[in-house]
Amino acid sequence: MLNKYARAFFTRVLTPFAAFLIRKGVSPDAVTLIGTAGVVAGALAFYPRGEFFWGTVVITLFVFSDLVDGNMARQMGRSSRWGAFLDSTLDRVADGAVFGGLAMWYAGHGNDQVLCAVSIFCLASGQVVSYTKARGEAIGLPVKVNGLVERSERLVITLVLCGLSGFHRTFGVPGIQWLLPIALWVVAVGSLITLIQRVVTVRRESAEADAALARETADQGSGA
Repeated sequence: MLNKYARAFFTRVLTPFAAFLIRKGVSPDAVTLIGTAGVVAGALAFYPRGEFFWGTVVITLFVFSDLVDGNMARQMGRSSRWGAFLDSTLDRVADGAVFGGLAMWYAGHGNDQVLCAVSIFCLASGQVVSYTKARGEAIGLPVKVNGLVERSERLVITLVLCGLSGFHRTFGVPGIQWLLPIALWVVAVGSLITLIQRVVTVRRESAEADAALARETADQGSGA
């Protein structure tokens, strides 16, 4: 849902900025690479030290590159398979850095093995959720399901609640530090549900495709 409506809104907002970058000779691939580098740097420099507020600020500034590069490519008429591949691949890198940084915090000074494990699960399940759709499409299935928690939802829930929880350490706001564990559990459960939804969808579509192929083969045989 967020992917559908928020992306459309921010695409309109960021179109003038994308046009400005085009006039300056910046390529969409460069924006993708810089955006990913910024997210990775923000996540791994701040999150393992428990600086959730400033880490989230840095990550949020760069995460919008995911919308800017695609907008630039469309304006330039240069949308390509390579650009889509690069963007999707680096999205996985950025997601891994975010949840990896949180896992490092809980494995170290955060001193919470359960939340460390939940962070790692969020990292792994996010990768697998993306893989199930890509793999299903690769074998010729439409994979017509969005799922409960996609990448946009994972990022919004994690970054918003992580940034707010950082108010405890940065500004001394009491009690708010529990928002981050809540975010991790919500993303973990939502990702698991989404994974199940996609696996079930692929299984159903695969069975339907196999049945259609069997009918077609039988019709050809009877026609001969």
